[in-house]
Amino acid sequence: MFIRAVCAVVLIGVVLNHFPSVAQGARVEPPVRQPTISATELADGAVPPVDADGNFVVGPTHRAAAEMGTVAGVPRGIVHELVMASADSRIYPGIARAKDTFGTVDAGNPAKLIVSTSGPAAYTRKVAVYVPAQYVAGTEAPFIVGADGPDPMLFVALDNLIAQGRVPAMVAISIGNGSGDAQGSQRGLEYDTMSGLYAEFVETEVLPLVESRCGVKLTKDPEGRATMGCSSGGACAMIMAWYRPDLYRRVLSFSGTFVNQQWPYNPETPGGAWGFHRSLIPNSPVKPLRIWLHVGDGDLLNPNLMRDGMHDWVAANEGMATALAAKGYPYQFVFARNARHCERAVKEQLLPGALEYVWRGYQAAGAR
Repeated sequence: MFIRAVCAVVLIGVVLNHFPSVAQGARVEPPVRQPTISATELADGAVPPVDADGNFVVGPTHRAAAEMGTVAGVPRGIVHELVMASADSRIYPGIARAKDTFGTVDAGNPAKLIVSTSGPAAYTRKVAVYVPAQYVAGTEAPFIVGADGPDPMLFVALDNLIAQGRVPAMVAISIGNGSGDAQGSQRGLEYDTMSGLYAEFVETEVLPLVESRCGVKLTKDPEGRATMGCSSGGACAMIMAWYRPDLYRRVLSFSGTFVNQQWPYNPETPGGAWGFHRSLIPNSPVKPLRIWLHVGDGDLLNPNLMRDGMHDWVAANEGMATALAAKGYPYQFVFARNARHCERAVKEQLLPGALEYVWRGYQAAGAR
């Protein structure tokens, strides 16, 4: 167990690490973009209603929601901190890309990155487990799995939302990544790979540890399981649910990396997560998913040396919204003005409503 405190967010490092090489030169700030899809523009400071699907534009002012602060009299959950080592993982024994290296673009395929400097490397990761004060020992709890943990902001929001009856009394499992970023890294392998492997890792290696060490039982009902993350963590949240809807059916993504960042290259999904909006969602039967998405007007654009037309975070997330709408998915997409990649102020403004939207309609299996 650890005491919650104000701490530096991992998002800062995530953003910086998204720029491993811009032709090995100076970082180029992305331009400010305007929304290109039809959306409801809200008054400055307003947030989307939690009962409405569709596209919304917010900002440019981003004030923290009241639910993002500690409120006197609100029961506070307990947060357990666990540590997992690569030596104990059957699925992820660990890799890393050598320092100050990135990769080279395949001369015959601009969408393929060749990384020759990645090899075996050990890691440890923290797993922070929030157990709400309202949890009844011995009962099965709904839960949310979050990437790039620990995430104290999520735990504070849940304290308040659960106390107000706006979301179910859920466990939150905030999993640290295995280090690095993008192609050739452990984090990239976990979050950007287009398969159900990370969901299997969580199911077989993380959740049993959580149950045995934290005194909780976790629901097997996919309607009571959600995923969330920012950047590649947001892509991971979608990937988990897309490939394993039998395990997860609720997705929350900030600045999702729905771009071509998968490595190793897979000819079956040649555009990585860009394929979600280009072909996978349009050409697949509708899956039983409920999805919340966000992007900022100053979000990432070509943050590395690849110039394949599949590294624009704004276009990717707008493409996701368009594809989801065309297939009739229940989704909410928020375009934030005056916001960069994984902007903390935007998360503080939108997270409570996003959580409430994602969990709308939930009923425990025994209550249906």
